[in-house]
Amino acid sequence: MLVGLCGKTNVGKTTFFNALTLANAKVAPHPFTTINANEGVGYVKIKCVCKEYGVKCNPKTGFCLNNYRFIPVKILDVAGLVRDAHKGRGLGNKFLDDLRKADVNILVVDASGRTDEEGKPCKKGTYDPIEDVNLVMNEFTFWIRDLLIKNWRKILGKLLKDPTKFEEILLQELSGLGLKRASLKSSLDETGLRNKKPRDWTSQDLMNFARKLLEHGKPFIVAANKIDVENSSVNVEKIMDKGYTVIPTSAEAELALRKASEKGIISYVPGEEKFKLIKQEVPTEIKKALELIDKRVLRKWGSTGVQQCLNKAVFETAHYIAIFPVENEKTLTDHQGNVLPDVYLVPKGTTVKQFAGLIHTDLEKTFLFALLVNENNKRVGADYALKHRDIVKIVSAKGRK
Repeated sequence: MLVGLCGKTNVGKTTFFNALTLANAKVAPHPFTTINANEGVGYVKIKCVCKEYGVKCNPKTGFCLNNYRFIPVKILDVAGLVRDAHKGRGLGNKFLDDLRKADVNILVVDASGRTDEEGKPCKKGTYDPIEDVNLVMNEFTFWIRDLLIKNWRKILGKLLKDPTKFEEILLQELSGLGLKRASLKSSLDETGLRNKKPRDWTSQDLMNFARKLLEHGKPFIVAANKIDVENSSVNVEKIMDKGYTVIPTSAEAELALRKASEKGIISYVPGEEKFKLIKQEVPTEIKKALELIDKRVLRKWGSTGVQQCLNKAVFETAHYIAIFPVENEKTLTDHQGNVLPDVYLVPKGTTVKQFAGLIHTDLEKTFLFALLVNENNKRVGADYALKHRDIVKIVSAKGRK
């Protein structure tokens, strides 16, 4: 899956990206440092099943650390947004075109309120970061609305030929957004437009429909960044009061901890509330920086929030689940003897037969049944909807030959 990092310019998006991926994307305290989207790999974190079964993992991708499994996801850090981006202002068209590719988006805002609408530094207390949220949500909604308007005549033309296929025609014309049918259905129902003839839709109807498509098809979670800055907690609460899903974060602190851990200075598991100093001789400036992170971020907020933000985006906002496939239900291995080698992230509601197809198309074509190892090898059929952290063995006709 693909997670997008978005927001106005100069709010710490690229630092957030680097903290998740340990990449070295360019960071600078001025607008539009990011022009071309940065791509990398981050990791969602779940409790691994290895401890429950007394085995040691041999991951093919990702890694297992302190009984936590870190599962890779693609991260896309897109160019910063400005008002009227949907009209092409700034890097708007590029921003929105990149953004549409993501399954879920993390909207990074400057919770300190010290960067104005254009991403330029401003005096403390003079800018309300809730406007950052409104800016991104409105610009993406306008962009979807304009896409609908652009294609509306074509949609109506196709409806004249077959008025029973409105949903199929909409999905086809909006295929570039990667929308699922369920998102489209929910949007039609919640706007009350299902029973209104498309030729009678008003511009306001299109706007309302675009807003719902964004809500259901391209969901957002807000990362209230820079919580290490004084008075940011007030703005975090203000954003939460608006009903958004918000995670307080300090990307700068997370990046510092990740780099210190990589250099062997500290022992740190991403997302944890503390770290352990393991190197005896540490430069004074590094030691002081770590002490400030401990005091201003970890003790006050419980974590840097970066790992929690990614996890919440994937598992709660996008509604994905993690599944462990195995070939040997007794040893939890693949045919090469690797223990719990893979973890797949799939949308909630994925059936076991659909999952078989993700592993290999032949497995879906020759599917017979599956065994749920975590439920005493319970036998389930094709329509069984998988649950988070299920351990599954697929049995196929091909495998029985």
